[in-house]
Parts: sequence; C-alpha cells; structure tokens
Amino acid sequence: MVCWGKGDRPMRLLYGTGNPGKIEAMRRALIDVGIAIAAPDEMGVKHPAVDETGRDPLENARLKAWAYFGPARTPVFSCDSGLYIEGLDDSRQPGVHVRNVEGRYLNDEEMIQHYSWIARQRGGRCVARYKNAVCLILDEDTVYEHAGDDISGEKFIISSVPHQKRRPGFPLDSLSIHIGSGQYYMDRPTLRVTTTYEGFREFFKRALNSAL
Repeated sequence: MVCWGKGDRPMRLLYGTGNPGKIEAMRRALIDVGIAIAAPDEMGVKHPAVDETGRDPLENARLKAWAYFGPARTPVFSCDSGLYIEGLDDSRQPGVHVRNVEGRYLNDEEMIQHYSWIARQRGGRCVARYKNAVCLILDEDTVYEHAGDDISGEKFIISSVPHQKRRPGFPLDSLSIHIGSGQYYMDRPTLRVTTTYEGFREFFKRALNSAL
C-alpha cells in the first residue's frame, strides 16, 4: 500500500463537498491507496458558501477547494463536473450548471424531471458525458489540478423514462443507460465507470508522490 501518512497510517484528506454520496464514492475509489477521506462534518468544518461562477469544472473545483482550505487549514480537495449532451447548442449545454436551470436550483426529483424532458425533446433519449476536474491543496504553496479525459466519464444515454430507483445525490443515475448493454446503471451498478475512479487514483498517487 502506498502511504503518505505517519508510520502505517494513511494520509487524511478533507473532501470539500456537502454531498454524502460523492464522499462515499471517493472513499471506495481510494480505499487501498493509503488515503483516508474525511467529510467536513467529521472534522468540524462548516460548509462555506461557494460562489461557483467558474466557466468550466476545473475553475469550480478550484473555487471550492480554496473555500474549504481557508477555514480548515488542512489538506483538502474538491471536484466538480459538467454535463455535456450531444447535439445541444453551446448556449443550452448544462455544463457546470447541471442543477441550476433558469436561475433555479433543482433538487434531485426536479433534475430527473428536467433531463427526462430534454430526452423527450430529442426522441426519447440522448447521448451525454460528464467531464470532471479535481483540485488538491496540500498547503498554500502546493496545489495540484487535473481535468483530463482519464477522470471523465464514458458516454451514456439519458432516457426520457426514469428508473423507479433513486440514488441520493446522483439523480441522473435514474435516467442513465449504459450504451454497450442497454441497461440502466441502477440495475447494474458494476457498469458504472471504473476507469473514472482509476483516473482519480492515479492523480492522487502522482500528486502525493511528487509532494514527498
């Protein structure tokens, strides 16, 4: 096991997010990399108000990471993603504003309704992809960032017909269909992109090894 902590203890990294689903997903991804993911609440860190005005996922990941690093003063990382749908005009792309539609913040069910409507407008389904980014701050002078294809998701189908199951924090999973098998990801969670997690694993290993 690669380990950047003291002795045999893994290095503890604060994940700057208020989404419990994302925290658990990253914990599973980094379980054998020698990194212990901590939620803000577990470290007594209040969730800061972050003005996510970035033009792309990396800018927003950077804004969030610095917002959490300020009060925490501990190694922290934040991620952000943008949704891009094939065939939509640039002005209509969700991008980094996946939950913000016409100035309103959508909850999980509202997101399912909105994106199923987009799919209906395109014949019942459309092809999409998430582009992801991460910003890791070890201290004020040591910052690592990445927004490559290796941490972005594979193409998938957004269906106009929602699955009956829900995954809190990941509402679009209820609309997402794996292109190769035609199955909803909710029915086959193992189909969910493992290469994305592998990309994150390699990012953290590269960054932390170079910081030694």
